[in-house]
Amino acid sequence: MNSNTPSDPAAFGWTDAFLLGDPRMDAVHREFVDVVAGLLNCADAEMLERLDAFIVHARSHFGEEDQWMRESEFPPRDCHIDEHAAVLASAEEVRAQVAAGDFAIGRALAAELVRWFPGHADHLDSALAHWKVKRSHGGRPVVLRRNIGKTAV
Repeated sequence: MNSNTPSDPAAFGWTDAFLLGDPRMDAVHREFVDVVAGLLNCADAEMLERLDAFIVHARSHFGEEDQWMRESEFPPRDCHIDEHAAVLASAEEVRAQVAAGDFAIGRALAAELVRWFPGHADHLDSALAHWKVKRSHGGRPVVLRRNIGKTAV
């Protein structure tokens, strides 16, 4: 488990530990955390709506990052783009099962997203943030983090 992953998935929330130093990417990641937290903690009656909101967010979020990688010729883009596609495909498969009333699989997906995101952000997205900032400003991003030992509630 990544050090940024809460031991209790229900406690998943934004923390400055997720900051990467690219303002647009950081804003989209904050949205991701909020949407996943909403999915994780919703009532069964809201799950399909929350899962649909996640899928809409993921299509936009991943599509934007994929476009940045292609346009900037980010060297490890293929594996990063493939990982985005796999997460989105999983969410769409789970959606069909949630629509049929299997709320447990929707909760399992949300818990897996909580486990997956910190490592993805720390490794793949941070490399993309560094690449973008280096190309635009000639250096590495500056990241100021507060209270990184605490997860926002």
